[in-house]
Formats: sequence, structure tokens, C-alpha cells
Amino acid sequence: MRGAPVYIPTPVLCTSSAVVRPSDKTKVVDMTENPNETTSSLSAEQMAAFQGIGFDGLVGLEYTEVTPDRVRATWTIRPELHQPAGITHGGVYCSVVESVASIAGMVWLQGRGHVVGVNNNTDFLRAVREGTLSAEALPIHRGRTQQLWEVRITDEKQRLIAKGQVRLANITDTADLGSK
Repeated sequence: MRGAPVYIPTPVLCTSSAVVRPSDKTKVVDMTENPNETTSSLSAEQMAAFQGIGFDGLVGLEYTEVTPDRVRATWTIRPELHQPAGITHGGVYCSVVESVASIAGMVWLQGRGHVVGVNNNTDFLRAVREGTLSAEALPIHRGRTQQLWEVRITDEKQRLIAKGQVRLANITDTADLGSK
């Protein structure tokens, strides 16, 4: 259908429940002119709009790159993120994996709806007590109804700390999403 606009969220937001909702500020792009067009990297101002929101803010996640094809973020491990043995709680890795994959999936979906995480499989490969970690989400599959993203978490020495895979459902009929 020629002339059908696609709403691209700018800025984007991620809630702690991994349901990603675009803000009211949108940019309209006619995808029929170039159906392979994707959004470019978000500006520093756009990324600042969702820094520190929800659970991401509690973890201290800072997004450093957000594009439809890759999302990168960093955070610093601190004692509040430890489990009783004094190492990083595995739930922190799972949350980061879900967050960066959800942001990536939402930006790729370009405002045509929401994404919802339906499966998160995260493997913990190396214990960490302190330091700054980085996460990078890359697409494995992006389709009409679902997406699959791989997320790798590394330390300052580029050692693999955790690796996750998140399946997202593309929800285009969002009127009843989250209702009772």
C-alpha cells in the first residue's frame, strides 16, 4: 500500500517488564519509498531519554549505541548486584540480556507496535565481583511475528562473562496489552 507511514519512535523507552513502548514523539517515514530503510543510530539526546528508567536504572545500565542492527550498553558491578557469595547475581545478567535485546527489537520494529520478551536463555560463564561490563545485542532472526537476538556480555579484558538469547514477540495489536 503506497504512502502508508511507519512511526519510528524517537526517543525510545524500555520498561522494567521488557515491554517496550515508544514515546509520543515520533518521526514518520514512508516505508513504501524504501522498504529496506531502517533508523540510524539514536542521538545522545535520544539515548539520554531512557537512561536510568525502570529496572535498567537500578542496575545502572547505560546505553552507548542504539541502532536497528545492534545495541550496546555498559554498567558497573557493585555490591548491591551481588548474590550472597559475593559475585554478580545471575539475574543481573538475565535482566541486561533482556533489556538490550528488547531495545534492539523495538528500534528494528520501528514503532509498528511493541515487543515483548517471551523467552530468555542466559548462560553464566565467568564469575565477576567488580568492574565494568559491556553488553552487545545482535540479531539472529527478525520476522513478522517474532525476533531472536543474541547478547554477549564481556568484561574490560573482552572476556566472555555471559551469553544470552532472547526471543521477542512483535505485538502489533497493542490495545489490550497488559490489561486484565
